[in-house]
Amino acid sequence: MQRKLSYFRLAWLIFYGFFFFLMLELTLKYIPFSNTVSFLAIKQTEVTTVRSYLPIFYLHVYTAIFCLLAGFTQFSSSLLANYKKVHRAIGYIYVISVVCLSAPSGIFMGYHANGGVFSKISFVLLGILWIFFTVKALITAKQGKFKLHRQFMSRSFALACSAITLRLWKVILVYLFHPSPMDVYQLIAWLGWVPNLLLVEYLIRKKQT
Repeated sequence: MQRKLSYFRLAWLIFYGFFFFLMLELTLKYIPFSNTVSFLAIKQTEVTTVRSYLPIFYLHVYTAIFCLLAGFTQFSSSLLANYKKVHRAIGYIYVISVVCLSAPSGIFMGYHANGGVFSKISFVLLGILWIFFTVKALITAKQGKFKLHRQFMSRSFALACSAITLRLWKVILVYLFHPSPMDVYQLIAWLGWVPNLLLVEYLIRKKQT
């Protein structure tokens, strides 16, 4: 059983590391600043008509990658056991990044998302829940309720990982079904984070039984 668990953790580490590298590579495309690179090429209406869109977009892109890295380290049992101060410091970096930077900028971008109202609702709701679960994780940690803290942190990080799963679902849907761009946005807007949250809820409930 222990060996199977080790294999699972190794597989998860490789999977996460691979997609984190892809996310980092995508982020680096926006350095130096350009308003026509990658995703921004299809957002020229917002770039040219909404003055705050571009700086908020860059804020979201640059801070989200740190959320993915900082959040991942928080689940290291060895870090928690041997370097509690480091764990706490990284935790604060994650919370500040999410609550003050990544999630609010994500909500703003969600309001301007492609795919119509259906997509906008999803991305805005994602940002609100991300803030809520992250704040709850901080509060429960300060209260010494570490089991609840881990549960809320798991939910928060599941939403952080939507940056990865959203793009993964997009590749799968386009490759298998060739839907229209509008249909893709409407589907991945929800598939990017709802299955993540459902999986975490299942794992939390399973541990309690």
